[in-house]
Amino acid sequence: MVQIIWLVVTVLALFSVGYLGYSRYLSRFVELDDSRETPAHKYEDGQEYVPAKKPVLLGHHYSSIAGGAPIVGPITAAVVWGWLPALLWIAVGNPLMGAVHDFTALSASLRHEGKSVGYIIGEYVGERGKNMLLWFAFLTIILVVAVFALVVGIVFDAYPQAATASLLYIGLAFVFGIYLYQLDLPFLAGTVVFVAGVFASVWVGIQYPLAITPAVGEASYPAGTIVLLSGATPLPTVINPNVSAWIPIIMIYAGLASVLPVWMLLQPRDYLSSFLLYAGVGGALLAIIVGTFFGASQPLVISEKIPAFAGFWGTTGVTPLFPLLFITIACGTISGFHSLVSSGTTAKQLNRESDARLIGYGGMLGEGLLAAVALSTVALVGITVEGGGIGQALPNFATGGGVILTAFGIPPEFGAPFMGLVLVSFLLTSTDTAVRLGRYMMEEIVGTPESTVEEVAVNRYANAAIQSVPAYLLITSGSWLTLWQLFGGANQLLAALALLTATVWLANWDRSKQLVSTGLPMAVMVTITILGLSWLAFYTNVYQKFLVGNPADLGLFGTLSAFVQIALALTLIGLALSLVYMGIGNIREARERTGPAVTDGGESSDD
Repeated sequence: MVQIIWLVVTVLALFSVGYLGYSRYLSRFVELDDSRETPAHKYEDGQEYVPAKKPVLLGHHYSSIAGGAPIVGPITAAVVWGWLPALLWIAVGNPLMGAVHDFTALSASLRHEGKSVGYIIGEYVGERGKNMLLWFAFLTIILVVAVFALVVGIVFDAYPQAATASLLYIGLAFVFGIYLYQLDLPFLAGTVVFVAGVFASVWVGIQYPLAITPAVGEASYPAGTIVLLSGATPLPTVINPNVSAWIPIIMIYAGLASVLPVWMLLQPRDYLSSFLLYAGVGGALLAIIVGTFFGASQPLVISEKIPAFAGFWGTTGVTPLFPLLFITIACGTISGFHSLVSSGTTAKQLNRESDARLIGYGGMLGEGLLAAVALSTVALVGITVEGGGIGQALPNFATGGGVILTAFGIPPEFGAPFMGLVLVSFLLTSTDTAVRLGRYMMEEIVGTPESTVEEVAVNRYANAAIQSVPAYLLITSGSWLTLWQLFGGANQLLAALALLTATVWLANWDRSKQLVSTGLPMAVMVTITILGLSWLAFYTNVYQKFLVGNPADLGLFGTLSAFVQIALALTLIGLALSLVYMGIGNIREARERTGPAVTDGGESSDD
């Protein structure tokens, strides 16, 4: 039997080489310089542009990029193709592609006034290219909001203890924001007190779990669970009534949180939750090491239910490893959503340029460690193909994590809810950050509002509804089961376009800049995602549902969902190919110029 420790050793070794070597090279390559004024200082407004201490901003960035995706993806991939392909894609792809993607998106934004990747590419290929990428990103964010709200509801249902703990730590974050920014009280002392309060909320959650509706069927809640309603709500049922009730609450929270000044909730909450995340991810990794060498209550070996390699077509027999593995595991290896965080909220809060190395490159490695932990949990508990979907992957992460923590003598009844809270702290942060980023995208698309419709579109409250309503409809229409494939394809294609943006920026900055570090990953991701989305459109939908299957069996919603998937996949492919064509054309023009087109790696110069 293979011990789980080897999964951890492989990831830690390759990530260490990447951070100590490659990230140092990239920092010099983009010429990070602390003498430059960052956008956070240049445009400080107390609302969006607010300089943040490096540990605070690292907490925000890490919490925002690490949602449910680096957990669901590796678990699903492992049960379909085996744990070895999943491990290799995480361990190799993250430092060479994902971390480069996040770092260059952040660096490019720093030199463009903290603007998004859409704005940046528009500086070089024109307004049409900018709007195409921004609309692409906005549509992707709607999918992100839908997926993350769904998985938060699933975790709250599986672990009502995490629901109580999450409400408490959000309240603590509000108070901590006032403590830091309004009362200007000592940072270190406040950290100690409020972090202790966050961990105490886990104990309170275990004592007083929270659910909205009663459990149904064979399901049950922990003893002492507080159930707010006596019966089910009239909301459309997604998985079960309790999950269905949590989803709109989570979306309302995300909308409200996204319109608050960053100092009031985003910065303090993300900083506090970062201690949960470090404890959960770092603690699980350390527990695997301790349990391997000093013994654990359960042997930390890979379950026989999870093969090392299940074949090219996977355990389902109809799921090709290439290209679907690389879309299934998005976050954890490379994720386009990260470019929106890096160039959306993080770049507006960076205190010094040199902080970009730890936060951009190092933050992505941290998410890769979360993916490695997720892979370790499923390898330990061993679930079947049927249990590898979104509805079971998340609870199994918490269950497996609780088993791993027994190496420290932590009982599973505490360890599992704690890991559930760790997961939810990722998800809640990512959800409201996504809504905030969606507003930024729309503001850049509209520019100066010239009509009532445009004024509504950029209004922070109306914009939150514009994102949340279609996201909710996607979930409740019955198409939520297929959201993961759409999310993965759109997300990975967005990553390819963010790498294209970085490549265009570098090409216009200086003719001597090498373009391999961003250009090669871009080419790989464009190829993978176009093939993956084509498979989703033509095989999964056209062939299986309409040519081989009986269309009458789909029903109205099933037929509409299939057509929506086909249309979305083909639209995304068309947008991406158009942008790649424009980007490559601009790169060729930049290489043919006799003089530089930009000044100091920043915005286009008229000189």
